[in-house]
Amino acid sequence: MPKQVHETAVPPNSKITALIPNCSFYDAWAIESADLASSALEQFIKTARKTPSWVEACMNLRNQVGQLVGLKNLGGLSGLSDKPSADYQQGDRVGIFTLFENSFDEVLLGDHDKHLDVTLSVHRSLINSGQQVRITLTTVVHTHNFLGKLYMLPVKPMHRIIAPTVLAKLS
Repeated sequence: MPKQVHETAVPPNSKITALIPNCSFYDAWAIESADLASSALEQFIKTARKTPSWVEACMNLRNQVGQLVGLKNLGGLSGLSDKPSADYQQGDRVGIFTLFENSFDEVLLGDHDKHLDVTLSVHRSLINSGQQVRITLTTVVHTHNFLGKLYMLPVKPMHRIIAPTVLAKLS
C-alpha cells in the first residue's frame, strides 16, 4: 500500500512556528515512515534526491523566467552534493537551500533575498509507540515587496502540488 501524504498542522514543538505570524504563506504536509534511524536532514536529502523530473523541469522554468525579473537561479531540488549529512554545518548550502538550524529531529533550511524569505522545516516525531516516525514538511514564506507577492501567485498553487509529491518519495 503506497504511503499517503496528508496536509496537517505544523508540529507544535517545531521551531518554524515562530516564523508563522505575519507570514504571506505557509503549509505543512506529513507522511509516516518506518525509517526510525534517519535524522531530519537525512530525510530531506533522501527526499530531494528523488525529486521527480517534472518538478525539476518546473524549477528550471522558474530559474529561466525568474532571472528575467531579477530573481537568482536556485538550480534544481535534486542538485545535492555527495557530502555526508553529518558534515553539514550551519550556513552550508544543501541543494538550493541554506542550512539554518540542524538537530536530529528538525532541520530548518531556506533562502533569503530582497523579494522574499522562504524557510522549510523537516520535522520528525515518533508515533505509534515508537514504531514509526512522522515526517512533517512545513514551508513558511514572507514576501518583502511587490515582486515577491507577484512571484508567489503561481508558486502557491504549484507548491501545494510539488511539496506533497516530493514528500511522497520517502521510502
